[in-house]
Amino acid sequence: MGLLEQCEDLFKTSDLYKVLGVCKEASDAEIRRGYYKVSLLVHPDRAPDDDLATTKFQVLGKVFAVLADKDQRAVYDEQGILDEESDSLSQDRNWEEHWRRLFPKITQQDILDFEKQYKGSDEEVEDLKRLYLQHEGDMDLIMESALCCSHEDEPRVQDILHKAIDAEEVPAYKAFTQESVKKKNYRKRKADKECKEAEEMQKEMGLNSEDSLVAMIKQRQKSKENGFNSLISDLEAKYCKKPAGGRKGKKK
Repeated sequence: MGLLEQCEDLFKTSDLYKVLGVCKEASDAEIRRGYYKVSLLVHPDRAPDDDLATTKFQVLGKVFAVLADKDQRAVYDEQGILDEESDSLSQDRNWEEHWRRLFPKITQQDILDFEKQYKGSDEEVEDLKRLYLQHEGDMDLIMESALCCSHEDEPRVQDILHKAIDAEEVPAYKAFTQESVKKKNYRKRKADKECKEAEEMQKEMGLNSEDSLVAMIKQRQKSKENGFNSLISDLEAKYCKKPAGGRKGKKK
């Protein structure tokens, strides 16, 4: 089975750009960031219940290898075909090792610095509008996936989305505009529980108040929250080092 067929089978699309969640005009940095975000969702260590996680992870590595190679990407864009025999698509390649070279670990200070510059930025607004569309206004899913957001940020998030609706930048989904009080209260109880767990972890780790964000993130890691994966994926992709060189695929 070829790569395009594998993508269709595993990700319900044979469009390599859609697999990574980026547009055809995406820059190299956007391709790399998209690859990281999606690969984290299916990384074997983070998706232990998915029997196809390893296969999906390997396929994503190949998708990235094609789009990260200038020549292969050009051929794919023009003709919609791939060189399945290229070195970059080798079945024997260690994709985990390749992935870790692309995305080294970030530091706690990177996380704190990112939060300070991200909140209130145009990037945050665009991310929230994207999540709103993706989840069709479901605030539970939006708040779980939004970067650097706690329950205290919910009024601010809602205000951003209401402004986007008023400006007709996004549609007015009923799930958002007519959300029930019961659903809101459940989300608050869940957030309060997570906050308490984060405070307990903060004490256990001996962190000060400035490190509370780190405690929250580590608590989310422990509970496997989607928000943790989303935040870490964006941060590691943002601070990752572009690989030095790399082998070009052989042309037929």
